[in-house]
Amino acid sequence: MTSAGRVRIILVDDEHLLRTALATLLPLDGTVEVMAQADDGADAVTAVLAHRPDVLVIDLEMPGVDGLEATATILDRHPGQRVLMLTRHARPGVLRRALKLGVLGFISKSSDPDDIVHAIHQVHAGKRWIAHDVLEASMTDDSPLTEREADALRETRNGYAVKDIARRLYLSSGTVRNYLSNAMRKTNTTTRHDAARVANDRGWL
Repeated sequence: MTSAGRVRIILVDDEHLLRTALATLLPLDGTVEVMAQADDGADAVTAVLAHRPDVLVIDLEMPGVDGLEATATILDRHPGQRVLMLTRHARPGVLRRALKLGVLGFISKSSDPDDIVHAIHQVHAGKRWIAHDVLEASMTDDSPLTEREADALRETRNGYAVKDIARRLYLSSGTVRNYLSNAMRKTNTTTRHDAARVANDRGWL
């Protein structure tokens, strides 16, 4: 924290209007200082490593490098970083992935700014803080996909070919094809791209 006792944050969201609104509203009670802003995951990594904020407040879903991917990179390079994740759609299954990465907080973008400030302070104190609506959504997770099948579909959704997915997941191409085949069967689709789309629409990714 700064000498004034404020929690220093970096705010990351690709929605310009929402990000700038939060950057204005969150510091109003005098306990939060916005050190920097970023509009994508790649810039988030750069900003965090440059400024070392007390808490990273980052959007889950962004084009290119999304919030989870950026967070994974940041926590690999700076394991002590506190992270509060924002989301507009609390998709089932995402909470588990975020917690596995080491994310402490998870809150909806539709939350009142005062609630986001409270969550920032809880996360800064090292406490796990999950908004009720996010937790409720996570309890309805009925995905038939295994973790590895979901991983393969996420990589497919991001545009990677099978050989690239295999390299990124440290698997053989044959194993990746098996996972994708299982996922196509479970989503009742005929291509891996359709399977990724269906799984994403159903909140399984």
